[in-house]
Amino acid sequence: MFTRDSIRGYLTNLSEAVSYPFETWRGTIGLVLVTLTTYVLLILSTMPEFSLQMLGDGLHWFEYVVVSLTETVYRTDGWTGLGVIVLYALLSGVAVVNAVAQLRLVGLSSLTDLAGVVPGLLASGCASCGAGLLGFLGFAGGLAALPYDGALLRVGGLALLLFFLGRAGHPERCAFTTEATQ
Repeated sequence: MFTRDSIRGYLTNLSEAVSYPFETWRGTIGLVLVTLTTYVLLILSTMPEFSLQMLGDGLHWFEYVVVSLTETVYRTDGWTGLGVIVLYALLSGVAVVNAVAQLRLVGLSSLTDLAGVVPGLLASGCASCGAGLLGFLGFAGGLAALPYDGALLRVGGLALLLFFLGRAGHPERCAFTTEATQ
């Protein structure tokens, strides 16, 4: 059962996990790079065929593709759809920076806290079709058959990211308190 202390502890861990990338320049730069890369990937996945055709013609179309697909997401889903993509990209950046820090400090055994984020990275994020990166893998039709065109899947992916970030906490501190420290 959830108690007031457990919820407060979870929110403290979530706050520490989100603020960790801003503690160093390396973390901040990593966050920005991963966030921008995730945003571009999610925007390109909204219309994979258009993206592949235009970029197949040359990389000089890259800016046009990103801007036009961002506008398309805004026109189809409004600020909410665009906000979901931005929030998803930002939380993905935080999760990746924290996972790299945990890997660097503790090793492979520490990544079990953030390993559950992988389904969210694959499934949610695409604000116009609900397919996310699964559209590139050929699962867009199945996800389009879901209620609300996969919007619940996007919200579920964001909730999954928030849950695992709050569970993991600050990568350089232990998120669990023992009886001796209480």
